[in-house]
Amino acid sequence: MTARAADRARYDRATAHLDAPLAIVDLEAFDANADDLVRRAGGKPIRVASKSVRCRALLERVLAREGFAGIMSFTLAESLWLARSGFDDVLLAYPSADRAAFAELAGDPKLAAAVTVMVDDVAQLDLIDASRGGGREVVRVCLELDTSLRLLGGRVRVGARRSPLHSPAEVAETARAVARRPGFEVVGIMAYEGHVAGVGDAVAGRPLRSRAIRLMQSAARRELAVRRAEVVRAVRAVVPGLEFVNGGGTGSVQHTAAEDAVTEIAAGSGLYVPRLFDNYTSFRGRPAALFAQPVVRRPGVGVVTVLGGGYPASGAAGPDRSPVPYLPEGLRYDPQEQAGEVQTPLLGSPADDLLIGDKVWFRHAKAGELCERFDALHLIEGDAVTATVPTYRGEGRTFL
Repeated sequence: MTARAADRARYDRATAHLDAPLAIVDLEAFDANADDLVRRAGGKPIRVASKSVRCRALLERVLAREGFAGIMSFTLAESLWLARSGFDDVLLAYPSADRAAFAELAGDPKLAAAVTVMVDDVAQLDLIDASRGGGREVVRVCLELDTSLRLLGGRVRVGARRSPLHSPAEVAETARAVARRPGFEVVGIMAYEGHVAGVGDAVAGRPLRSRAIRLMQSAARRELAVRRAEVVRAVRAVVPGLEFVNGGGTGSVQHTAAEDAVTEIAAGSGLYVPRLFDNYTSFRGRPAALFAQPVVRRPGVGVVTVLGGGYPASGAAGPDRSPVPYLPEGLRYDPQEQAGEVQTPLLGSPADDLLIGDKVWFRHAKAGELCERFDALHLIEGDAVTATVPTYRGEGRTFL
C-alpha cells in the first residue's frame, strides 16, 4: 500500500460517520509542516498569514508553537475581530478603505495597540483621519515596499503590482510624512516577494520554463536583498525605533530569513500545503487540508460523478487554479466538463471500485480559500476525528 493509499484509508475510517461534502485537516501533517517552516526560518519568528488558514482554532494551535509570533491579516474588519478574540499582534497586510473599522480602531486603545495597518500612500492617511470620528488613539503603521524586479530601465517588470514605493528614497519620504502626522506611528516595513515566494520553480513537464523561473528568482533575490537593506537603513534614519521588518512567504522562507535586514517571516500556505505548492525545489510539504465529495452517479465504465467540487482558486484563470482529485489515486477530470458547480464527472480505472456514497478526496489549489466553501474543518489524528472546529465562514465571518 502506498503512503497516499494509507492516508485515504485513514481518512475514510475517520470520517465514516460523516456525510460528504466535508473538509479535513490532518493534524500530523499540519504540525510537521509547521516544524518545517520553523526549521527553514532559522530562528526568525514566523508571522502566520491568516488568509491561508481562515480558522481561529488552527491559528491558535500554530501560534502556540515555538517559532511563531503574530498574525498577518487580510482585511481591517478581520483584524479587529481577531484582536477582540485575544490575538494581540495583528499586521494588516493590505491597505484598507473601511471607514467604520478605522473609526473603531482609532477609538479603542486595546485595538489600536494590537493592530498595525498597511500604508503606501499619504492619501490613505487622509482617509484614516477622515474616518476617526473623534477617536484619538495613535494608529500603528507599516510601510509596504514594492519588491518587483525591474529590468531594462524599468521597461520590464516581474512581480505583483502592489505598493508604489520602490526605492529607498520613496519609502523614507513616506516614513517622514507619517512621522510628521499627529496620530500615526511607523512601526514596521513589509516586503512580500510574491514572484519568489509564490511561484513554483519546478513545473512538471516544463524543464525550460522551470530553469527560467529559477534564474529569474535568483536575480530577484539578489536585487531585493540589496534594496531591502537600503530601504531599512533609510527608514531607520527617520524612525530609529522601527519594530519589525517583515518579508517572505512559504516558498522563500529560508532565502528571506538569510537577510540580516529582515526580522520576521510571513508564511501560511505552508501549513496546509495546497496543490500550488507542489512545484518547489526548496521544500517539500505534506498535504494537510483536503475536502471530500460523495459519489452520486456511476454513468459508465471508468466514470463516476461526484457532487459539486467546482471550487476554483483566485488568480489568473487556468487549470492550475482548479482543485485536483487526489484520493483514490488515478482519477482525472473529463476535459469536456472539468470541475462542475453541482456535479463533477471523474474518469479513470479507480472509478470502477467506487460505490454510491463513497468519498473522493480533493486538494484545493490555494490554501485558505478552501475555508470559504466549508463552515467546519474536521481535525484528524491517526484514523479518528478528534475535533470539529468552525472556519471563518462557520463563525459567520466572510471578510472578502
